[in-house]
Amino acid sequence: MTGAGPPSWADGPEAELSARAALTRVLEPGDEHGGRWLREHGAAGLIRLLTGPAPEPGRPAGASPERLAGYRRRAALADPRRDLALAAESGGRFVYPGSAEWPTQLDDLGDARPVGLWLRGRPNLRTWALRSVAVVGARACTPYGAHMAQTLAAGLAERGWVVVSGAAYGIDGAAHRGALASGGATAAVLACGVDVAYPRGHAGLLGRIAGQGLVLGELPPGSHPTPSRFVLRNRVIAALTRGTVVVEAAHRSGSLVTARRAQALGRITMGVPGPATSGLSAGVHELLRGEAALVTDAAEVAELVGSIGELAPERRGPVLARDLLDRDTVRVLEALPAGRPAEVDELALASGTCADEVIGRLYELHSLGFVERQGDGWQLARGTPGGAIQTGAARRGGR
Repeated sequence: MTGAGPPSWADGPEAELSARAALTRVLEPGDEHGGRWLREHGAAGLIRLLTGPAPEPGRPAGASPERLAGYRRRAALADPRRDLALAAESGGRFVYPGSAEWPTQLDDLGDARPVGLWLRGRPNLRTWALRSVAVVGARACTPYGAHMAQTLAAGLAERGWVVVSGAAYGIDGAAHRGALASGGATAAVLACGVDVAYPRGHAGLLGRIAGQGLVLGELPPGSHPTPSRFVLRNRVIAALTRGTVVVEAAHRSGSLVTARRAQALGRITMGVPGPATSGLSAGVHELLRGEAALVTDAAEVAELVGSIGELAPERRGPVLARDLLDRDTVRVLEALPAGRPAEVDELALASGTCADEVIGRLYELHSLGFVERQGDGWQLARGTPGGAIQTGAARRGGR
């Protein structure tokens, strides 16, 4: 009963763990008032304030009587031992600030940082978060968007990056599937309990992610999502990762919330361009007009978020045979008229050089198959070399 005194689990060696697990039942994700009180009083101290007798001087600063009453009702019903046992039954655990597995980049959220995170999956969250990229976008995506998300995620996973997304339909699901299909690492950040399959159509996908990667969220077991929880979940995706890639997003998209939060936190924000006529790419294009970087594949993403030396291959068109000619030889080649032969004097006048120079260049062009002799004249050879030359770099895939 409220006011009966602090619960037994609020003291002892596991007090911090138990108190923070209990507070995930009390405070909504991103509650900055609660975050400030948690910083001022500590987890166990805040639980004592919310479960013990609460005279007026003991009220947390800024807490109205109505707000405090709501917190106290929730605190009275919290049972962290039960929640921790439920999590353990499904192979889960709870990590919190100060524990060995806590990813410290989440501390950049200040008072809005999570009280703690519930996890399913074997990998170490702290280690994975150090080399992670968020891939997010529209739920009602186009086939182009799904293809780009899946290809990007597979390429990043092959390069040793953890692909983080929100397990929603559309771009999120495509990103997770791309990473899983390549045998790589992926993590899903949920707006509900990690034991709740939401959306239901992704129950199988979430099971695969938990088996091969990580499923995580701020809410305790059995919690269901709400619209506001989806929006607040995005701040965790933004803070947890080195950068955020938006594949498709309309002007009013939750993915843009993630990208803008990432920008505010100093993370790298990237966008994949789409057709100028596509409303589903309009939000991405707006990002690209600002501070976001344009990317088209995993190599370009890795170059932006990775370490020194993780460079994307140089992008250029094919090398044509005439590209290998020097400037003076090209000038003689360009002086040759189409469809008829020309004599040396005519070519010397057209190319602005002397006859002896033209003769030398013509024989060079003849040996390369560009021109042929016709009596006293020269003309362009049929099938003049103009196709692409496969250079050594091209044969090695541009590396």
